[in-house]
Amino acid sequence: MSNEKIYINDEKFCFTNVKTALIIKSMKVKVYELKRSIVAFSFVLPCLIGFVFFYLYPTVRGFVYSFTDWDLFSAAHFVGLKNYSTLFKDPDFWVSMKVTVCYVLLNIPLQTVLALIIAIIMNRSGKSGFLRGVFLTPWIMSNVVVGLLWFWMLDPPLGIIDALLVKMGLQKINFLADTRTALPSIAGINIWRHMGYTALLVFAGLQSVPKEIEEAATIDGCGSIRKFFFVVLPYIRPVMLFVIVTTVIGSFQIYDTIAVTTRGGPVTATYAIYLFIYKNGFESYKMGYASAASIVLFVILAFISFLQMKFFRANESDS
Repeated sequence: MSNEKIYINDEKFCFTNVKTALIIKSMKVKVYELKRSIVAFSFVLPCLIGFVFFYLYPTVRGFVYSFTDWDLFSAAHFVGLKNYSTLFKDPDFWVSMKVTVCYVLLNIPLQTVLALIIAIIMNRSGKSGFLRGVFLTPWIMSNVVVGLLWFWMLDPPLGIIDALLVKMGLQKINFLADTRTALPSIAGINIWRHMGYTALLVFAGLQSVPKEIEEAATIDGCGSIRKFFFVVLPYIRPVMLFVIVTTVIGSFQIYDTIAVTTRGGPVTATYAIYLFIYKNGFESYKMGYASAASIVLFVILAFISFLQMKFFRANESDS
């Protein structure tokens, strides 16, 4: 009976039975793969714990409370679908949804176009870290700081924006106190803050485009504009979809800037859905009702994200 030499993880073992050797080799491989999986999972575990305790658990608890009349102080009592039926009959809810949708329609197209332009500039500027830093500076600041900064800049008596308008011979504009300009002003503030970060995501996608594809398009006679829209942009479609989905979700969650500037006014011009949820939950102490509004918003965002990923083929690029 001849000995059989088996190598496992660069270690040599000698067995007299081939079948036994193969069984032991298979067991050794499984143990090795299990060890690797445990090590990999140990790196994910801290984030997983944070996700469960700070995202998943509050979401499940909010869903449960949406069927109660909890007011933060007394015990919660089950009321069935009463919160949802009241919510859909509440005119304030529909006003806040209308304002939020208008804000999204103002914010997303302009932010995406500006981010594309900035990403192209960053892509053509080579390894200019200074330029990228300039574009990312607004995003580094918190929403509250950015909101207060622009609140003072747009203030009619003291703000620099109105001072420049007067210098140019124009009239002052009460940007945040006029129902016609308040929401566009809020959208402009958030576009200014987030377009650098959005551009960085698009820039990362542009860096992944193979040079051979662009060179082939140039040889075929494509100009710069045609090459970008028909070669580069289809190639980075997964990145663009990720950018659009995340910006849409973020736009529906607008709160900080409104809270420190207009507080939902003038009248209801900037009364977004997050402000509706906050006021019902923490000012009127109708936490069950606010939870129902949060669940409805969650369903709306999930549905919008599903449609975007379904129709724009999230995991495919025209490569």
